[in-house]
Amino acid sequence: MKNIVNFSESERKARLRDLENDKILSDEEMQQANDLQAKANSKGMRLVPEKKIKNNFRFAQLLQSNWGYLRMKKYLTSAEKNFLVDLVPNIGFLSNCIVDDPKKKNQTPLTQTEIADLLGIDKANVSKIVKRLIDKGVIARSETGVDGSNARAYALYVNPNIMYSGNKDEVNLTLQTMFKKQPKELKDLPERLF
Repeated sequence: MKNIVNFSESERKARLRDLENDKILSDEEMQQANDLQAKANSKGMRLVPEKKIKNNFRFAQLLQSNWGYLRMKKYLTSAEKNFLVDLVPNIGFLSNCIVDDPKKKNQTPLTQTEIADLLGIDKANVSKIVKRLIDKGVIARSETGVDGSNARAYALYVNPNIMYSGNKDEVNLTLQTMFKKQPKELKDLPERLF
């Protein structure tokens, strides 16, 4: 029985040593940090530690209030809504470009033909939907150069105030510029990222 007690006591001391070694701040620094936190709290402020990204999940978010506003205004047809939702897996992270694979380092913008193939719908229908969504300010088109070709190519981007793939506080300036001019209906969106 004595061996068990000694083992538990030595185990407890080892754990305490591990905790001491893992400390980032000394006891004095920790007291200063607690004092600063208390002072900040009394003024309605909060000190927060640096956030670390805990995963590499890619996601696209619909801005609920804006999506509800568009529904109330009957701004999008069912076909346009279906088209946008079907493209969620192909919205480039931080770029909001419609791409082949958002997980790739060098993402390739999808052409309308590739979108039609991907979604299993007629290219003519994709062309009509894309044109309407561009006219409505939900999608923007930007010309791109294709290496070794004289063909005109362009990339399609989704308005981040409707759907965004990335950190809402870090919408890149180019994307903001693309969607600066908006139809009246989109100027009245309840929430704006920029």
